[in-house]
Amino acid sequence: MTSQGGELDLNKQVCFALYRASRALTQLYRPLLDELDLTYPQYLVLLVLWERGPTTVRELGQALDLDSGTLSPMLKRLATRGVIERKRSDSDERSVVVHLTEQGDELREQAAAVPERAAGSTSLDPSELLALRDSLTTLTDAVNARRAHERGTP
Repeated sequence: MTSQGGELDLNKQVCFALYRASRALTQLYRPLLDELDLTYPQYLVLLVLWERGPTTVRELGQALDLDSGTLSPMLKRLATRGVIERKRSDSDERSVVVHLTEQGDELREQAAAVPERAAGSTSLDPSELLALRDSLTTLTDAVNARRAHERGTP
């Protein structure tokens, strides 16, 4: 039996619209990042490091909402490639700090045009993209706040 006009119609689902948008953007970025020999998640790691400088693995995981099981192999590949270095913190041996290498810094210059090239591949103007980003951030914050409340964490 089909649901015509029902609440369970696929195209009425916010989650499906977000899923499709995420896949479309990842596919849009793929050829741009292939030029830099980066995957999309690696690019996100580098964005954090370019913005913040040396960062602990824990802080990277928090910034990207990734667990260490996902992040560690990615960092290992970036380190093998010579883009980052991982070192134990001087102040806390349990903590690993990720630093960009000279090659990682140079990659920043090569990646500088990626956001503009990606934005230019959409039919949205800059103000529409900013409004979309802000709406998605608001949605994410609201969902995370609700989940934290349900778990009883601040």
